[in-house]
Amino acid sequence: MSTEGLGCRCILCHDYGDRDEWDMGDRRAVEHVQTRGWSVWMIPEDDVGPGFSYTVGLWHTYRSPELAMFGLDVHLMHELLNRLGDGIAAGEFVAAEQERRDLIERYPVVLKQVDMRWYREYFGRAIAFYRRPPFPILQVLWPDADGRFLWHPEYAERCRELQPSLWLWPGDERGE
Repeated sequence: MSTEGLGCRCILCHDYGDRDEWDMGDRRAVEHVQTRGWSVWMIPEDDVGPGFSYTVGLWHTYRSPELAMFGLDVHLMHELLNRLGDGIAAGEFVAAEQERRDLIERYPVVLKQVDMRWYREYFGRAIAFYRRPPFPILQVLWPDADGRFLWHPEYAERCRELQPSLWLWPGDERGE
């Protein structure tokens, strides 16, 4: 997704006339974005799917893609996303297809561009903050114990169920 020349349409940059309707989560996220530069939402595992965490505010503050991670403990993902956010705040660059070896000890992660058709299903708080796309999101993917990623044919099935392939169109299960 090209983001050249896109202005921020977030609730901090524009008053949409509904600030008195913000819930506690909205207020907390705004406070985090104003003080730290981003906020991290944690959605626990349930009977519908794995737990996940994602950032809101990186695009507003640094013009860096938001980040999302699935399938690990939500508090661990919160910590990992904050680590990546700290790097972005310090001037590090993140991009689709980037491999990082500085996040999880002994394991690389790969960043993939999330297809916008997934935004409504997973990133409602980001939509509420930015009001509408485009704002880029990168999925932070972790390997199985043997170092294989989701698109590898021998990737551990147990791990496959924990990380949706959000870089693909919904319904496309190729995983490449």
